[in-house]
Amino acid sequence: MKNFFLILLLFFFCTKTLASNKQNIIKNLEVIDNISFNFEQSVNGKKENGKCTIQYPKKVNCKYNLKNQKVLISNGKSLVIKTITSYYLYPLEKTPLNLILDKKFLIKKIKNLEERIIENKFINFKFIENDNEINIFFDKKNYNLIGWQTLDIYQNLSITYLYSIVKNRKLEENIFIIPRQN
Repeated sequence: MKNFFLILLLFFFCTKTLASNKQNIIKNLEVIDNISFNFEQSVNGKKENGKCTIQYPKKVNCKYNLKNQKVLISNGKSLVIKTITSYYLYPLEKTPLNLILDKKFLIKKIKNLEERIIENKFINFKFIENDNEINIFFDKKNYNLIGWQTLDIYQNLSITYLYSIVKNRKLEENIFIIPRQN
């Protein structure tokens, strides 16, 4: 009988901890209008880094630390990847970023997903949507979004890690204007 109560207490504690993490992540996301951060990204093993700003919903401006002056910008509808020599324009809805940059979508998904604790430091949620496998990662201490991993329909693995995160700073709206093609 003693063991039964111990197991019941342990189960209750574990369930409460899981619910707590989800609730804290959701509360944190709900109060964020924008985040700015440094990032490190690996796409099929090729590493890049730079600085980004996300404004919810679905706007992003990233400047890469590359000689080719690569930028990635979304105005909420289109996504442009531009360098000195190239210009790619995509409908945002055809990319995994369409989901990652949608705070309401993420909150809705998180509410219905099981979390996974990684190395007792990170909280991970995994889902498949529109032929994209997406893993979202949060810091277990402060519940900040700290990265994502996507696997697209072409099996390209992209891992993005965020650090030096600043929330809700004053932004100039023009940073999300799609640049013109050269």
